[in-house]
Amino acid sequence: MDTPLSTIAVVGLGTMGSGIAEVLVRAGREVVGIDVSEAAARRAVGCLEAATARSVARERITEEERRDILARFRTFSDLRAAADADLVIEVVPESYELKQQVFRELDGIVRPDAILATGTNALSVTRLAADSAHPERVLGLHFFNPAPAMKLVEVVSSVLTAPQAVAAVTDLAHQLGKEPVAVGDRPGFVADGLLFGYLNQAAAMYESKYASREDIDAAMRLGCGLPMGPLALLDLIGIDTARTVLDAMYAESGDRLHAPAPVLRHLSEAGLTGRKAGRGFYTYEEPGSGVVVRDALTPSETAATGEVREVRSVGVAGSGTMASGIAEVFAKAGYAVVLAARSLEKAETAKGRIAKSLARSVEKGRLTAEAADEALARVTPAGSLDAFADVDLAVEAVAEDLEVKRQLFATLDKVCKPGAVLATTTSSLPVVACARATSRPQDVIGMHFFNPAPAMKLVEVVRTVLTADDVHATVREVTAKIRKHPVDCGDRAGFIVNALLFPYLNNAIKMVENHYASLDDIDAAMRLGGGYPMGPFELLDVVGLDVSLAIERVLHREFRDPGLAPAPLLEHLVAAGCLGRKTGRGFREYARR
Repeated sequence: MDTPLSTIAVVGLGTMGSGIAEVLVRAGREVVGIDVSEAAARRAVGCLEAATARSVARERITEEERRDILARFRTFSDLRAAADADLVIEVVPESYELKQQVFRELDGIVRPDAILATGTNALSVTRLAADSAHPERVLGLHFFNPAPAMKLVEVVSSVLTAPQAVAAVTDLAHQLGKEPVAVGDRPGFVADGLLFGYLNQAAAMYESKYASREDIDAAMRLGCGLPMGPLALLDLIGIDTARTVLDAMYAESGDRLHAPAPVLRHLSEAGLTGRKAGRGFYTYEEPGSGVVVRDALTPSETAATGEVREVRSVGVAGSGTMASGIAEVFAKAGYAVVLAARSLEKAETAKGRIAKSLARSVEKGRLTAEAADEALARVTPAGSLDAFADVDLAVEAVAEDLEVKRQLFATLDKVCKPGAVLATTTSSLPVVACARATSRPQDVIGMHFFNPAPAMKLVEVVRTVLTADDVHATVREVTAKIRKHPVDCGDRAGFIVNALLFPYLNNAIKMVENHYASLDDIDAAMRLGGGYPMGPFELLDVVGLDVSLAIERVLHREFRDPGLAPAPLLEHLVAAGCLGRKTGRGFREYARR
């Protein structure tokens, strides 16, 4: 194991195997590609030829360098071609029988000092190692798709793995320009362990008809900054693959959040496995294509919204960051805005915050000075909700306390004119409870903006069982006019985004509690392997641990699922006053400003 890993065999030349081979040959390694299918081997060579041709065209490599790269990649159909390899990486389909067969055959072929790596993301590395004649040289080397682009590599040790083998492949990962993360052997490891639970919950949400596939995907892209929505990602990964991973995770954890949603089995058994089949949650132009085409479930682009109420003026109740942000959004869109707080002084301060925000937009060239002045002039501060007497839409953005909100809606019921739409921006409380505080629950709806409101494009439109059709249509139309993207969802805890986001964050905390991986490794894994703009602990400290705990408790209370119970570590940090960036300490410590 002290020899340099200069000759590497890749067993299995599907999408992942071909990608790994490309990474290796570009880094100067001699690569032996092995696949029982000669067609797969030809495709792998063709992919490498096409990728390197693009690199030449973009002047990233020379033609001579391209020829050298292509010469370093040889393909075979027999495992005996791996005889001289220093490292063998198997990426055959996720089946113990297939992988064990490969390892048994390799035991009789490769040198005693060769390292054997499995590319599994779902199966037990320990079980595969135990079946090998030399378990100390077996480990996991989990690349992410597409391998040439994704920086993360999870280096997975079993209790049997020799430290020298781990060190050798970790050095190799660094030499390939990757970011290796050391993890123990459990299904899904770090990135997929967190990712697949989230994907499973999204599939269950869709199956329950709580929200459409388009709205679920748009909510997570626009509300969390993810590169792809969960259902589109399941189609890309392969619904059958996702089901295999979740089965393995559930077998170990017993956590209902990992029990594969029935829709995954239904689609898999019907052969609707995602992009590779041409149909999964979405329908594609052809098998293997990423181009989505219309099908029976695609919303009509010309669907009538029904009758809407006229909205010319908007009242925003509150004086915090969210209230001032929402008021700014409406003012920029041309609406007359009344910004009401508990005192005129607080309302004036909130308007001052809007002025500063508009000035920053002017400095950055996003807004003209004239447009900023006009928007600010549309905002009228007020020290009482009585100023809402003539508004067409009243939006509350006060503290996330149900009793406070109920009292405010009772006041709006008395103050606002008949026919005014009353909206709450709650992120976790029942909208219907606000509606029942009024004598006109049909006029009440949820309008959940995301922070910072001027920048975030998503608005969750939350309809209760009592909300009138024209109120729902009005809010969707207004949301489009203020250049936000509306997604429809029902009145239950967490709506779409928080119901999917916070169990994922909670599971990340449990990983740390169980000493499975460090904060830094988990954050790196989700940024580099999942495409998340922030790792879970970065995000928790930004959101606030107290806010996160409150949302976790609401979700647990609503769904009664033991897997949603807040992680004890989160409760302990909140009890100690470590609330994240706002207090200078959360999961990490921050410099005081």
